[in-house]
Amino acid sequence: MSRPIGVGVVGARGHTGAELLRILDGHPGVDLLYAGSRSMAGNPVPGSDGLAFQDLSAQAIAELDLDAVFLALPNDLSDPFVEALSEDTIIIDISADHRFDDAWVYGLPELNRDKIAGARRIANPGCYATVSQLIIAPFLHLVDGVPVVFGVSGYSGAGTTPSPKNDPERLEDNLVPYSLTGHIHERESSRNLGRPIRFMPHVHPAFRGLLVTTHLPLGSAIDADHASSLLTKAYENEALVEVQPNAPELRDGAGLTGVLIGGLEVSGDSKNIVVVGVEDNLLKGAAVQAVQNLNLALGRPETTGLV
Repeated sequence: MSRPIGVGVVGARGHTGAELLRILDGHPGVDLLYAGSRSMAGNPVPGSDGLAFQDLSAQAIAELDLDAVFLALPNDLSDPFVEALSEDTIIIDISADHRFDDAWVYGLPELNRDKIAGARRIANPGCYATVSQLIIAPFLHLVDGVPVVFGVSGYSGAGTTPSPKNDPERLEDNLVPYSLTGHIHERESSRNLGRPIRFMPHVHPAFRGLLVTTHLPLGSAIDADHASSLLTKAYENEALVEVQPNAPELRDGAGLTGVLIGGLEVSGDSKNIVVVGVEDNLLKGAAVQAVQNLNLALGRPETTGLV
């Protein structure tokens, strides 16, 4: 492998930021040189060799001359950093700020790998949008109508700012629906698939893990063997997507590096397919995918530091 590259993480204290720090600490191709956190400034970064959290301005971060910067910030906070950093710096934005920006490359490797290679501005997909698109894509040419996606995620997906969606007391023995129309991941998936979908997200009491059940209406009849072969063939060479016969459960996604898809069933009239997919919302749904994108941007083996 060529020389390690200098990397920084802005927003390193959040759930995704913490996963990024852990992954980057074990990545043989990077040197973690900056971990940004206002509340943790001055404290040592866990697992690092003498690195401490800092709270630097966007301009000060630009002056570090890093090779790559991950923006693990809440939505609507990325602009100062994007404006300050050099055009040669790889920026991977994990927020939704640039997923609808044609000047940025949409970073879903399994579906957009060629465009990610060598890119310097990469918009990391949303967690739900990742699994939804990976399920729908192999059948897209057959879909006639609007796919419907039912989603359930752990409360870490709601971030660290207190809200009803990440309140363990409220979530205990509970399932909380939210944003049942127009969710940003619905719009994101629709945009990149080139056709509308409908998405209904829910939060459950566990900290992490994500499950989607996807219903696909088809224009013509299909048998189960053909449908299964389309799904298997689509991902047979993908290191971070596994296809199995049985439907995965939500707990199967917690701690999973990639995506697990299964439980494919065809309706009695052979014109509807149902498929289930799971992932860890903080890993392939965020941090793992961001590092996957970094590897592609650098022209290095895609799963370096991940498997």
